[in-house]
Amino acid sequence: MHAKSYQMKKIILVVFTLLMVIDLWAQTSETKLYNPEADAKTDIQNMVTKANAEGKHVLLQIGGNWCSWCIKFNKKATENDTLKSVLTGKYIAYHLNYSKENWNEEILAELGYPQRFGFPVFVVLDGKGNRLHTQNSVYLEENKGYSTKEVLAFFNSWSPTAIDPKSYPSKIRN
Repeated sequence: MHAKSYQMKKIILVVFTLLMVIDLWAQTSETKLYNPEADAKTDIQNMVTKANAEGKHVLLQIGGNWCSWCIKFNKKATENDTLKSVLTGKYIAYHLNYSKENWNEEILAELGYPQRFGFPVFVVLDGKGNRLHTQNSVYLEENKGYSTKEVLAFFNSWSPTAIDPKSYPSKIRN
């Protein structure tokens, strides 16, 4: 009886260890939103070209894999069906790395030093690459996460439709 009990404990320990390794791997792979080795300048230009062709804007989420709030925001924006729909329908999203491996200083200087607001910070570009808005993420927070209502308002307020003059009929009469 003791041999069977010992074998069962051994099997349980192996299964438990495997589950922990799988969980750790999933957490690690999930948090790799940012690529410090990316050629961000080229990537962003490609995103701008794509956004222009699709009638969208580019949403730069600036931060790093070290940033728990960056990961929380991405999770909220991609797992909430409403936010995900607006994000994918109106934007081309890009995670711009900011870490000791690559600070992307030249790009951030061109964008007006958005890192001054902390992380994550968001920059909206139009289909020509012009910076339309820089968003401090603190205004999107709620409790220990992000507010669906505030994130949705941010996405909608800087969408192509929101800044299109045709969305606002003229009140001027001849």
